[in-house]
Amino acid sequence: MDPRRRRHFDRLLEEVLEELPPLVHELIEKVPLHVEDYPSERVMDELGVRYRQQLCGLYTGVPLTQRSVEQSGRLPDVVTIYREGVLASATGPSGRVSTKRLRREIRITILHELAHHHGLGEAELRELGYG
Repeated sequence: MDPRRRRHFDRLLEEVLEELPPLVHELIEKVPLHVEDYPSERVMDELGVRYRQQLCGLYTGVPLTQRSVEQSGRLPDVVTIYREGVLASATGPSGRVSTKRLRREIRITILHELAHHHGLGEAELRELGYG
């Protein structure tokens, strides 16, 4: 990814994060947020994703609704945001990415992946407008 585009994305990501409510910030302290340009080949294979722009984010871990003592000692939960996927989702019909639309897609992706941490599935997220 072009370094200038990456800096622009990361600046908007920081702005979006600043605007999120304190409760979301508390959650991000418990579930770290990583940002990568695109998913690895391994992740794509595991998820059955053909094109790396199809994936905006990924929650890795055990949702709170499925936890038990048996999961203790596992790797920590992580939310990963993929710049290319979010940019592709924010691209309008004209092929351009507006700042407003990109900020919206960043916000939706963060909240979508954090919702997986709380056990919400794709159908529930679509119903809520975060699908």
